[in-house]
Amino acid sequence: MKRTLRYAWIIMIFLATGCTLAPQYSRPDAPVPDQWPTGPAYQKTKADSIEKTVAELPWREFIPDEKLQKVIETALLNNRDLRIAALNVERARAYHGIQRAELLPSVHGLGSMYKERTPADLSSTGSAYTAERYDVNLGVASWEIDFFGRIRNLKDAALEQYLATEEAHRSAQIMLVSSIAQVYMALAADREASQMVDSTLKTQEELYRLIKKRADVGMASELDLRRAQSQVDAARGDVALYIQLVAQDENALNLLVGSPVSQELLPADLKNVTPPRDISAGLSSAVLLTRPDILAAEHRLKGANANIGAARAAFFPRITLTASAGTASDALSGLFKSGTGTWLFSPQIIVPIFDARTWHAYDVTNVEKEISIAEYEKAIQTAFRDVADALAERGTVTQRLAAQQSLVDALTVTHRLSEARYNKGVDSYLSVLDAQRSLYGAQQGLIMLRLAGINNLITLYKALGGGQDN
Repeated sequence: MKRTLRYAWIIMIFLATGCTLAPQYSRPDAPVPDQWPTGPAYQKTKADSIEKTVAELPWREFIPDEKLQKVIETALLNNRDLRIAALNVERARAYHGIQRAELLPSVHGLGSMYKERTPADLSSTGSAYTAERYDVNLGVASWEIDFFGRIRNLKDAALEQYLATEEAHRSAQIMLVSSIAQVYMALAADREASQMVDSTLKTQEELYRLIKKRADVGMASELDLRRAQSQVDAARGDVALYIQLVAQDENALNLLVGSPVSQELLPADLKNVTPPRDISAGLSSAVLLTRPDILAAEHRLKGANANIGAARAAFFPRITLTASAGTASDALSGLFKSGTGTWLFSPQIIVPIFDARTWHAYDVTNVEKEISIAEYEKAIQTAFRDVADALAERGTVTQRLAAQQSLVDALTVTHRLSEARYNKGVDSYLSVLDAQRSLYGAQQGLIMLRLAGINNLITLYKALGGGQDN
């Protein structure tokens, strides 16, 4: 018994220091430039002076609006997609635990009783007899000794899959936070546009009544009246359209949150929503390596690398051990008496000679690694483009906003002068109509540009891997 335990300890020590046949892992070079793009579309990038990178910036610090924070907090608790992602993490963790347990022997206890009567005509003594046997054993059944690292590599592959799933959960949270913020801002913009359209409709209706009075006394033509009526009808159509858009925005927000959002938390308009915090992409594109989708792709690559080690180990002998120790007796009362000890030690070695499936399995693992490398590189390229596009929009949106605001101011004056000239009979109503249409379109464009500027910050935050929880 002592000798058997000694052998077991020797095997465990060897197992702990055993070899692995997995290739040495090295991170592939990023197939993108080291620096962000430059040119007329981009702002001059400066080194980020803040202590935290965007990936380290909690979403509560990036999104300071208190109402929006409460909406996001509710979503993090209720969103079904995020809940599924969290459960996938738990499942991957359990799979890793199962694979890790393969490294350890499965120890079990067994108690048995055996009783058999042999008739006289089958007995060697010519007399009938009854045989009894009682056993109590503690043993290990078919434990594979991992000399060549097959099980360890499978365990490592399961671990990397778990880590990849965990990063996927973090990526899902980032996507959820950014999506809610953008839908919330879209709702705010559509509500502000709806208010503007309502005001425009009232103005058009009032103008229609004035023109009708003038037409009734012959001071305005039928054409002017019909043109005024067309403006009223167009405004009514836009009012209905924005009622629809606001309702759809609310539906989208409720879906993302996972429950209806109270009206107290919804924005009245875009002007009264605290905009997100300004952020910087820094100088180096190396920050992309902290994005959760890229980290997940790298974990999958490491897992594919470990699978190669497991496939290589299949070409080498597999040694399994079955052992047990206990006591046996022909009577239950004598089961634990001196001299009733039993033991079993049954090692088994399987030496592969030829199995075509083993070679094909090895080829599969190598191809899967190449696929994982390509997916990793593609993830980096996609992330680089996401950031580059966001930076390109950010570099021009400020100028576009300034130009649009100037346009609105100019068209406001133009509209006022056109109305004054028409009221004095100097100009036709057609000039007033053109001024109204231009001003109306410019005001809508200004709201959408303000929304685009806010969404650009949110997109850049997401593209740089931001969205951590506190």
